Amino acid sequence: MEIGIDSFAAILPDPATGKSPSPTDRMADLLDEIEVADQAGLDVFGIGEHHRAEFLDSAPAIILAAAAARTRKIRLTSAVTVLSAADPVRIFQEFATLDLIASGRAEMVVGRGSFGEAYALFGADPRDYDELFAEKLGLLLRLNETTYPIWKGRFRAPLEGQGVYPRPHQPRLPLWIGVGGTPQSFARAGTLGLPLMVAIIGGTFERFRPLVDLYREAGTSAGHSPDKLKVGVHAMGFVGEIDMAAREAFFPGWAHLTEKIGRERGWPPPSRQQFDAMAGPEGAFLIGDPATVAAKMLQASEVLGGVSRITFQMSTASLETAAMKRSIELLGTEVAPIVRAAAHETEKAT
Repeated sequence: MEIGIDSFAAILPDPATGKSPSPTDRMADLLDEIEVADQAGLDVFGIGEHHRAEFLDSAPAIILAAAAARTRKIRLTSAVTVLSAADPVRIFQEFATLDLIASGRAEMVVGRGSFGEAYALFGADPRDYDELFAEKLGLLLRLNETTYPIWKGRFRAPLEGQGVYPRPHQPRLPLWIGVGGTPQSFARAGTLGLPLMVAIIGGTFERFRPLVDLYREAGTSAGHSPDKLKVGVHAMGFVGEIDMAAREAFFPGWAHLTEKIGRERGWPPPSRQQFDAMAGPEGAFLIGDPATVAAKMLQASEVLGGVSRITFQMSTASLETAAMKRSIELLGTEVAPIVRAAAHETEKAT
């Protein structure tokens, strides 16, 4: 199982003072965090894409390129690229360039996005929600296969064999499909034979098993081998020396963002009881000491029928800079060995 971190480059106010760090300082801290993740032996670091005041990740490829120059082994990915509101040609060029800087460590997770700001900002009509993504994904896959694409669609100018440069260091950029809870999205990823990244940011892992089964069934029906049908999980996560310390570092930022976004979407205010339930044994938050977190990761993989990658969304703990870096170290040096050893024993048994 690959283990990593996803960040939205959240910039949060201090609960005691109401003041936020400067964007420059927060970006510097984020690049330090990616460097620590590389040194700790983690497999992947992802940067999301949002177009909101709370986040600094509107241009993930630039952040990842800066990180590429400071790291050696860790894979660098979007988490996720809002492909529906983007030009696939430009996105491909950006990530191919990143791949050259990173000497073959770039990836992309592409999706439709859970926020709507990108659509209005870039002139995409949300009424074309599904059609936009399907067409642009098809073009991106085509670009990954050929330098001189012949292509025609509804939402951008046709391509008539123009060269699309640069080409990535890798023969092809690894592409994952990022999904939430829409069955059609799971089925589409399976039919295309693309790896699946499932955002599980609340509730339980078990409730996603039918959707993951749908993905695998669609992939098998389309003739794809099981080894191509990889499942990844993006979940809220944080590691501390003890369970309570991890919860205390994570809760304030989570409550702030959840309340703000919840007001926009008509959700009830979040409660500490709700948070503790999701951080408990049955919930989908991977928060606690190394043993607790490792056990929940293995549990998640078991109930979902096998998981190839788990990435931790730690952004809401960004106020605790020292705790963030320590959490990343613990994830790489203490959690990952437990999980990998257990996975190795499972493979030997089978």
